[in-house]
Amino acid sequence: MPRRKSSETNLETSGAKIGEPVPKAIIDVNTASVGIPRQPEEDLRAELSSLRKQIGMLQQQVLRAGRLAKDRAGKAIHQTEAVVKHHPLSTVLLVAAVAGVFAFSSYHVSSPRRREPSALRDIRDFYDRMRERI
Repeated sequence: MPRRKSSETNLETSGAKIGEPVPKAIIDVNTASVGIPRQPEEDLRAELSSLRKQIGMLQQQVLRAGRLAKDRAGKAIHQTEAVVKHHPLSTVLLVAAVAGVFAFSSYHVSSPRRREPSALRDIRDFYDRMRERI
């Protein structure tokens, strides 16, 4: 197999300039040399402009998502307030039931020596606080 001169290859053997991406080196088995293929000259302004456009689009998407989440949270708060205003007794009973379930489950999960009547006291305190609010 005839060997070519290293000047005939299109490999760049000098180092990369600062700020340029460093491509993977290529081993040319015909000339037994290692180097980087010559890179086409790129317009950095066009690339930066493209990146700025992408960043702008991403910012708009994040803003839209934030506004949508805020709107949905506001609607949920207003709906909850409306339910509490229209059905205060049902709300108190529901909250008391949920608190009772948590207290009951924590009572059964805890070890036998840690069982205290504090769970019942906590439910009563919670119920009293809810009654004061309404």
